[in-house]
Amino acid sequence: MRNLYDNIPSAKLGIVAVSRDCFPKSLSESRRTKIVKAYEKKYGSIYECPIIVENELDAKAALEALNENQAEALVVFLGNFGPETSETLLVKYFKGPSMVIGAAEEGKEKLLDDRGDAYCGMLNASYNLALRNLKAYIPEYPVGDDEECAEMISEFQTIANALIALQNLKIISFGPRPQDFLACNAPIKRLYDMGVELEENSELDLFEAFKKHEGDKRIPAVAEEMAKELGGGNKKPEVLSQLAQYELTLLDWLEAHKGMRKYTVVAGKCWPAFQTQFGFVPCYVNSRLAQMGIPAACEVDIYGALSEYLGTVVSRDTVTLLDINNTVPTDMFLEEIKGKYPYQKSDLFMGFHCGNTASTKLAFCEMRNQKIMARSLPPEVTNGTLEGDLAPGQATIFRLQSTADAKLRAYVAQGEILNVKTRSFGAIGVIAVPEMGRFYRHALLTKNFPHHTAVTFSHNGKALFEVFKLLGVEPEEIYFNRGKGDRYPTENPF
Repeated sequence: MRNLYDNIPSAKLGIVAVSRDCFPKSLSESRRTKIVKAYEKKYGSIYECPIIVENELDAKAALEALNENQAEALVVFLGNFGPETSETLLVKYFKGPSMVIGAAEEGKEKLLDDRGDAYCGMLNASYNLALRNLKAYIPEYPVGDDEECAEMISEFQTIANALIALQNLKIISFGPRPQDFLACNAPIKRLYDMGVELEENSELDLFEAFKKHEGDKRIPAVAEEMAKELGGGNKKPEVLSQLAQYELTLLDWLEAHKGMRKYTVVAGKCWPAFQTQFGFVPCYVNSRLAQMGIPAACEVDIYGALSEYLGTVVSRDTVTLLDINNTVPTDMFLEEIKGKYPYQKSDLFMGFHCGNTASTKLAFCEMRNQKIMARSLPPEVTNGTLEGDLAPGQATIFRLQSTADAKLRAYVAQGEILNVKTRSFGAIGVIAVPEMGRFYRHALLTKNFPHHTAVTFSHNGKALFEVFKLLGVEPEEIYFNRGKGDRYPTENPF
């Protein structure tokens, strides 16, 4: 199986210190050095540009040094008040994402000769960015000491990875959305606005490629790998060769169709004709692709695939796509949740999909046939789901979506997957999100989000919120689960 990190970036950071010419240049230089030492001690390497930027020519030289050292994301560091024009031009002409932070004062004995005033300089930097219509990441509190700035830079790298990823991403889809799944359909214009490429293909193209992989010499090895992964859960061994053939078909297609892009994801068709023609369902293969860092969204959900990929990059882990599916029965809540967890019944829902969640994110798993489809089709053509309860632990639900009139909208909420037996089928779990009932009604329903939600298995709300802003989602169009007493605009006050 391929490595998850083969399909996501890890941006090389560079830091440039700036200095207003009426302040000591040495102040910015010494403070930059301290930040680099703090960052490399805890988080990894960063290119320390030796040029202190005081004017435009310094900025030009710094940009050349960044380029020569292959920096992909830039930290503009105000070691003192900073030169508002040249520091802003660094952001303008740098080829990748940028952040701007400033130095906190170092001690009461230094307030006479070594006061930096970056707290003031950040205001001018922000104003000048706006004058030039530039976007840079500015942390929640962007002025700090060396340890605090190092932590901010670490958070920025996560955000920068996501922005770089989308600039190098191609979404490859197969088939139109199934009938009655208009909720998964959205204008593709905003994909191009974000720098994402899209290749749309017919199911017939995929079927032809699948047929050409019959007898592929790699199939037995992949089928054996699948059997080993499933272990005792390998309840449908007769379908493994077909699934292996399909996996190889998709991986070969992605490699052959990358074009100018580094990274790919899939939005695939899985019904109604898929089972009868291919002879299986693709769920298990989708789960394996997710483990490889190549999310494969069901039902040709292009924005679902995009959201999953963002989650993969931000969490640097396997993600899944689930339906926000059904309520938790009252008897289950009373007997297994109330008093054991700090949630009310309306905070809970069950996240479900047929069987696309990776085995590493399930508490247990078995390969079965797709129960819903098997109600109207021969069971043998519905084999291929990976079923089991979601592993308990942290979770973040989120989605980036275009509206019907091509406006970007997003939501994100953090919660947890409870250690509660579901007694159901598919890949499924009881998910708790504080104030989910109100969030469901006044964000998800009111703002017309579709039923598919991307899920990471950790808390990533902070980074995702910043990524959404930098991608062009207006802050008022980023929704989150509001706490008690924080009323939604559409919420009845009575």
